[in-house]
Amino acid sequence: MDKIIRSEYGFRILAVVFALLFVGCGTTPKVVHGGETNPHAVRDQVIYVHNHGRHTGISLPAEVVNPQFPELAIRFPDAGFYEIGWGDAGFYQAEKITSRMTLSAVFWPTETVLHVVGYREHPLRYFRSSENQDVYLSREGLEGMIQFISSSFARNTEGHLRPVREGIYGDSQFFRGVGKYYLFNTCNKWTAKALASGGVNIGVAWKITSGSVMRGL
Repeated sequence: MDKIIRSEYGFRILAVVFALLFVGCGTTPKVVHGGETNPHAVRDQVIYVHNHGRHTGISLPAEVVNPQFPELAIRFPDAGFYEIGWGDAGFYQAEKITSRMTLSAVFWPTETVLHVVGYREHPLRYFRSSENQDVYLSREGLEGMIQFISSSFARNTEGHLRPVREGIYGDSQFFRGVGKYYLFNTCNKWTAKALASGGVNIGVAWKITSGSVMRGL
C-alpha cells in the first residue's frame, strides 16, 4: 500500500512539474467559444464519438464537412462520413510503438497530425468494435466544431491542407496538424475541445484519457 501511495504521490508531483514546465506551450488548437449555444437551441445535428481504446475520434457527415474542406471531398469522393482524430505525429503514424516513442509523446511537446478516414457505412456499423456515443448539436454548435477542426489543420502558404501519408485503417490520410502534443494536450483532450467548441457541456482541463472523454458525455 505504501508503494501505491508513494507512486500516486510521485505522479501528482510529476504532473505539477510538467504543468509548470509547459505552461508556456499552451494547448493549441484552442476551443472555439463561438460554438456555444443557448440551452433552448434545437439540437438535431448528430455526430459520433468513438473510443478505440487509448484514442478517441469524431465522425461527422461528409455533407457538412465538405463545404469547409473541399480538399477532403476530392481525396475521399465517395465518403458519406469522416472520422477525424488528432495526435502525436510520431506515435500516431508509427508501425511499431517503442517505449522511447511513448515517453517522448507524453513528456515532451511533439509535432502533430490529423488522421482522416472517409467511409460510407453508418458510423455505428463501421466502428462496431469500438465504444460509440452519438451526440446531438445545434446548427451553430456544429459550425463551432467544424471551425475548431479547421483550426487544427496546418496549411501551406496558399492555404491548402498538408497531406503527409496514407492513414492506418480504411481509406484514410494523415495531414500535418497545428499544436504540440504532450501530457496535458493529448488526442483525447483534442476530442473534448472539439465537443466543447460544439456547445457540449464537457469539462476540458483533465480529459487526458479516452475513458475520461466518454464519461463526460
